[in-house]
Amino acid sequence: MKNPILVLNCGSSSIKYALLGDDSEGRVQGLAENLGLDTARIKHQDINGEKVEISLAGATHQWALQKILNLLSEYKPRAVGHRVVHGGRQFSEAVLVDDNVLTEVKRLKILAPLHNPANALGIEAVKNMYPDLPNVVVFDTAFHQTMPEKAYRYAIPKEFYEEHRIRRYGFHGASHNYVSNRATNLANTGSQDGWVTAHLGNGSSLTAVFDGKSLDTTMGLTPLEGVPMGTRSGDVDPSLHIHLHRTLGYSLDEIDTILNKRSGLLGISGISSDMRTIDQASSEGNADAKLAIEIFCYKVARYIASLSCALPTFTGIVFTGGIGENSSSVREKILANLPHFGIEIDDNENQRLVRGAEGAIHTKSSRLQVWVIPTDEEFQIAKETKQVLGL
Repeated sequence: MKNPILVLNCGSSSIKYALLGDDSEGRVQGLAENLGLDTARIKHQDINGEKVEISLAGATHQWALQKILNLLSEYKPRAVGHRVVHGGRQFSEAVLVDDNVLTEVKRLKILAPLHNPANALGIEAVKNMYPDLPNVVVFDTAFHQTMPEKAYRYAIPKEFYEEHRIRRYGFHGASHNYVSNRATNLANTGSQDGWVTAHLGNGSSLTAVFDGKSLDTTMGLTPLEGVPMGTRSGDVDPSLHIHLHRTLGYSLDEIDTILNKRSGLLGISGISSDMRTIDQASSEGNADAKLAIEIFCYKVARYIASLSCALPTFTGIVFTGGIGENSSSVREKILANLPHFGIEIDDNENQRLVRGAEGAIHTKSSRLQVWVIPTDEEFQIAKETKQVLGL
């Protein structure tokens, strides 16, 4: 494997990792999960696709990273690319980690309290074990720093923006960056393309991308804004918080938990946050499950329509993420909510493109192109890491 780059995505109790080289020999990848618990384990897949599961009862992040690096030792990574969720407004691109960058990652936990501390843990663990190994951070928010002020400012007193950085940031940047570039290469229109990229999964966001730049997106200051997700509500009346507090006595922390962990598909269906489970229940006649799908598809379509306003040219729509890549029925329902855009779908291709398949689902006479493109955030992070280091 030539110029291998290790990509790390550290969560509060997990570490997703992948080792990618310059060549097309494949990748080594895996997941350390349930960290801190007796059920902690690593699910590892080698370059030949062989899988192994390793028990690490009670493992910390550093212990798990040591094991991961041991598993990858024969490849000698050139550098580590870290996914970091929030880079605030000061980071508009990937950067090499130094003490100041690490301090900023930690400080920005005020904007991403569930994610940035875990991301910082991963950076520190690698630096402690391999102090000479370069570390690069790739921020979820960086791709969206090209949004114009009219898209990222909230209509609130300007001192909140100027003094406290309260604005829309957007997330899933690596995914939107990767699939929009891939769509442009596949479409081969010979002109500047404008896409609405729909990353649909347990966390969902959409972005308007023109000529490779984000012009607007659905998530805002936090990942709660936008469309309904697995357990997140998406957009609600901003006065809902005060209404629930005044009428039902909920605290702000309780309301935050409700909107982030008990809402979305789970809240509407009362069954699950997993679209596959909800789809099955809907097919069996469960009215709440059916409604959850209808609301999700309608809200995604509504955002596709509104994001088209940001694009000088609207080339088409790209579906990605766990739901976007695998649920042909959800794609069909979303597009059915867009009757004024001249979209024509090849039903056979739509049904065929699941389980990691890539391709177009529009007909030759369709006014807009529609693509299904499996996201590859690890590839994008490795690519940006190499660009920073000049590899």
